[in-house]
Amino acid sequence: MAGNTNQDQRPPFEYATYPDLKNKRVVVTGGGTGIGAGIVDAYVKQGSQVVFLDIADEPSQQLAASYPGAAHQPRYIHCDMTNIEELKKTFADIERDIGGVDILINNAANDHRHAVADVTPQYWDDSLAVNLRHQFFCAQAVAPGMKKNGGGVILNFGSISWYLALPQLTLYMTAKAAIEGLTRGLARDLGNDGIRVNTVIPGSVKTPKQMALWYTPEGEAQIMASQLLKERIEPEDVAALTLFLSSNQASRCTGRDYFVDAGWYGDGK
Repeated sequence: MAGNTNQDQRPPFEYATYPDLKNKRVVVTGGGTGIGAGIVDAYVKQGSQVVFLDIADEPSQQLAASYPGAAHQPRYIHCDMTNIEELKKTFADIERDIGGVDILINNAANDHRHAVADVTPQYWDDSLAVNLRHQFFCAQAVAPGMKKNGGGVILNFGSISWYLALPQLTLYMTAKAAIEGLTRGLARDLGNDGIRVNTVIPGSVKTPKQMALWYTPEGEAQIMASQLLKERIEPEDVAALTLFLSSNQASRCTGRDYFVDAGWYGDGK
């Protein structure tokens, strides 16, 4: 049963230290809460210069103010990722203020549930705009600066969901499947400029949103039955993989998909 896992006994999480990440300019989309907030935390602790984008102002402002002794205070910018003109202006302002981006974390997404019969053309467009389109345009925005600086890292965030064909997520899974193709295309086109592009694929991550909106004891038991490792994935688990892939330790890794899903191979039935 889910209650028999060792999650509650997990010791305090300590990230590996990557000296080359110190002072790197990092942009995290959807960085105000959940997985994104965990990633912001991880890079701040590496001594990186972190800018994170979101539309959830209150938690984002609280996060930005929670590192009084950090080498670089994280900076929050309100940005609607579905508004491409606003997105472009935001990245231009970031480059003007701190220089070219070294690491882009394309994390922003929204896993709205829906029935197939309820999807309208507008809902389709909105779903792909929030889950897929901005990843390309963020990459497009940072690529010239990365080329000028001799290289960089782009990490696009996918999802285990489409591998498992989870219910009521058809549009979300469509976007997340496409992201892996996006990664391959960008890695091919940008590789000659020293820009590495990979996909991070989380499993079922225990975030406040997921626990508030989707948690049930039955669902929790099903997740545990589906995973080879009987512990829930936390945002720091995803952040740890993200740090590695953006560091020089992964300097020959590009165009690939990297899972952090506790070995989720079925639906637990």
